[in-house]
Amino acid sequence: MWLCAGITSLSFKYSHCFKVIVIKLKQRSQSAGNFINNSLFFLSETLYNKITSETLRYKSTESEHIHKISIHVPKHLKPRHDIDFGHYLAGLIDGDGHFSKALQLVLVFNELDASLAYFIKSKLGYGNIYKVKNKKAIILVVSNRSGLLKILNLINGKIRSKNKLNQINNNILVNDYFKSFTDFSINYDINLNNYWLSGFSDADASFQIKLINRNNKRGTEVRLNFQIDQKKDYLLILIKNFLGGNIGYRKSQDNYYYGSTSFGSAKKVINYFDRFHLLSSKHVNYLKWRKAYIIIQNKDHLTDLGLNKIIKLKKTMNRNNSDTID
Repeated sequence: MWLCAGITSLSFKYSHCFKVIVIKLKQRSQSAGNFINNSLFFLSETLYNKITSETLRYKSTESEHIHKISIHVPKHLKPRHDIDFGHYLAGLIDGDGHFSKALQLVLVFNELDASLAYFIKSKLGYGNIYKVKNKKAIILVVSNRSGLLKILNLINGKIRSKNKLNQINNNILVNDYFKSFTDFSINYDINLNNYWLSGFSDADASFQIKLINRNNKRGTEVRLNFQIDQKKDYLLILIKNFLGGNIGYRKSQDNYYYGSTSFGSAKKVINYFDRFHLLSSKHVNYLKWRKAYIIIQNKDHLTDLGLNKIIKLKKTMNRNNSDTID
């Protein structure tokens, strides 16, 4: 139906010309050889492509070249080994952790992620979980020195935040109990094929579906954005080099943000999180974001039915997702 509607909206010149060529194709194919038949078919197909591209290009140009992903969602797994868990914990700490002078590690979670807080506690074997008063948040506090020592061993050589390294050196390792721990180091490796980005994203990232209405075009453009905000840009540069995308700066908030911005980057985001799974409630948002990508790769977003499916996915995702952009 959309194809017929698109053709009738074209100028008479194109629709009449296309009709004439189809008629001639039928006539000549009966009397001429395959060469003429194939040539006319090529000519008619070329014109057809011109017509249909004019009816669809306002919807999306980049989605014509979108890289396909599997429609099957991998089984959701948690890091089991200490190396994988150490990378995840390092990312989580780099995002939402704090080593205090009171010899504590404090990790902050959204109240929806209580199960993740208890998972971290069970893996560590240490810590206490508290509800933050008047906030939709909970905290995991590890103050036992043996627990802190275990954490340091898990994240040694895996943590990437310079700020967290300074907290560890100035607030933890200065204590006599940890003086034997002399070789704590930061991870400068550009390779992100591990759980670090998963932990960091569970702390600070969001998956967004953007719907953009252009005044000079018909239809709605769909964008998929994976975004992370930070006060400093050096970790975002690392992520950009790994996934592609762009980094911007908000002067009003004095912070930087990374955005995936393209379907090529979105494909890399999906490849990563299909392998190194998110453990927070953001995993559900990711699956909806991934489903929107599949709708686009199948070009179903060019239909009202497909676009409405994406709109429904958007409405059930992040509470902070912005509304349609006009």
